[in-house]
Amino acid sequence: MAVRDAASLLVGLLVLFHTWGAAWAVVEVNMEDRVEAFRGDTVQITCMFTSTGSGDLMAQWLYMTQLGLRQRIYYQDTTMNIMDQGTPFTDRISVNGSGATGELVLTITDVQLEDELDFICQINGVTAGNGEGRTQLRVFETPEFPSIEQVHTGIWVGNENPSKIGSCEAKNGFPRPNITWYRDNTPMQNVPDEVTVLYQVTRESSGLFSVKSELSMKVMKEDKDALFYCEVSYFVPGGIRMTETNRINITVHYPSTAISVWVESPKGEIKEGDTVEIQCRGNGNPQPPFTFKHEENEMTPDSNVLVLENVTRLNNGLYHCVTLDLDTYEELMGNTSVFVNYLDAAVVMPGDTSVLSQGEGLNATCNALSSLSTHAAWFKNGEEVSKGHTLTLKDAAFDTAGTYVCVVTVPEIEGMETSGVLRVLVQGPPEISEPVNTAIEENVESTVNLSCHARGFPTPSITWSSSDGQVLKTVSHKETENGVHSVVSVKVTSDINAFCNASNDYGTDAMAFSIKAITLTTTTPTTTTTTTTSTTVKAATAIPPKKIKKEGSGVVVAVIIICILLLAILGSVLYFLYKKGKICGRSGKQDLTKEKSNKDNIVVEMKSDNTEEAVLLGVNGDKKPPSDQ
Repeated sequence: MAVRDAASLLVGLLVLFHTWGAAWAVVEVNMEDRVEAFRGDTVQITCMFTSTGSGDLMAQWLYMTQLGLRQRIYYQDTTMNIMDQGTPFTDRISVNGSGATGELVLTITDVQLEDELDFICQINGVTAGNGEGRTQLRVFETPEFPSIEQVHTGIWVGNENPSKIGSCEAKNGFPRPNITWYRDNTPMQNVPDEVTVLYQVTRESSGLFSVKSELSMKVMKEDKDALFYCEVSYFVPGGIRMTETNRINITVHYPSTAISVWVESPKGEIKEGDTVEIQCRGNGNPQPPFTFKHEENEMTPDSNVLVLENVTRLNNGLYHCVTLDLDTYEELMGNTSVFVNYLDAAVVMPGDTSVLSQGEGLNATCNALSSLSTHAAWFKNGEEVSKGHTLTLKDAAFDTAGTYVCVVTVPEIEGMETSGVLRVLVQGPPEISEPVNTAIEENVESTVNLSCHARGFPTPSITWSSSDGQVLKTVSHKETENGVHSVVSVKVTSDINAFCNASNDYGTDAMAFSIKAITLTTTTPTTTTTTTTSTTVKAATAIPPKKIKKEGSGVVVAVIIICILLLAILGSVLYFLYKKGKICGRSGKQDLTKEKSNKDNIVVEMKSDNTEEAVLLGVNGDKKPPSDQ
């Protein structure tokens, strides 16, 4: 009995000693509570451990399944490293470190959403017992940029229930994104019967979350200027990020309480002939149908704009714009005043035409009735000749005659003007304008056009005649503003004088044209050619031909000497005849004059180049003796 008790005591002591040794030898494992990573990244989970016992350590990595079971993925002891097959991490993990180093690092590549699990590091000792730690792996995915869609129809302020404002959506995020609505930077929350915010969460086949939110609210008139937007917040490794959508506004419908009416165009003063646009607008939305009233007339345009084309002073007055409130059936009205400025046609006094005698004067006036002050100016031939409403003409002459245009303008309004015309006629005998050239040289058989312009009133009549008594036929006869213009065509066969004769009730005037016929001949080295006229005596020099053949120098000298001798002989003969009185017209020089008597004789003096004698011709070309002069 004593032996049995002693044996039991020995066994008890051995168990006690063994228990005390196990209590003093422990394993401690330290790990992070959480490790975060974006989907697709590579993540490392570190396991640090210590042991107070002796002997080798065994390590293994496990994860907690969705069903709460432990699944090993890695085993290690002093003799082997084993990567468990058939797990979701078989091909995507690696482990660095050992029991001797006191640190094990689990590396997971291409992290997926399904990897969001608890990972366990377990350390086992022969004498030290067991120790373990765990780390939660969190996986994140940034959602797409959020979208916002507004309601495009108008929202009436009188709706009893909240009306839909718009919707926001954030797609493909992980974990689930959050959406918050804002009105002018103020977050909106659910308010019974006032504001309703609905959320719809969708788990995509990829495992990502899409969130859609819809905002409804009772709309007030002030909401027409409000801006609405959504803020999307989502988790990322180490924090939270936020993204805002674009701002939207809504179309709010509310009734008008007042009407505004104004003249849209033209800006400023209105004149007759303008197109006037009158606009009418209520302070509500949308614009109601309008009716315009002017005096007893009603007009219903297609829009809120009344267009008046080619207005006159009859369009003056008040224009009323009227609409009906369909909720209260009250009539709303606004008005604006229209005044059309006018400028009547200019009135010229005295009459449109005035006839003056030479030396007389004239005071003419030009006025136009207008709603505004006017300015007048007189123009002749496009040039301003007088300012003011009165035109004063003194000592009337033919230069005074013509058309005077009076232009009356309104300085305040550009383009507002009218005009009147005054035609001034000056009575007097014809006066022929001096042409540029009355002495003309032309080749024989050519045709010459002679032009003659005579001023005077009554309008002169013009006839043409020649020195050989022929009446020349005009090719153009046109009355001008202050006279008449005539053109005659003359064929040159020899030297000729042509006369332009103008006459009216007050007298006559004439103009003479001298046409010299030129005969072109070819001169040979042994001949010379002289040309004379019936009214002049000239020793004409030889006209060289266009082309001269080259001859010897002796022949040229002989020709020159012969020409000089012939000219000397001709001059002697002419001088002898002159002394004997055989040449007519020795009575002396007499200029081309205009007779003041009632005779319509025109005397023309044709002078020779070498003498002071003159031949006097009558209108019909007859020679007159000195006694008749």
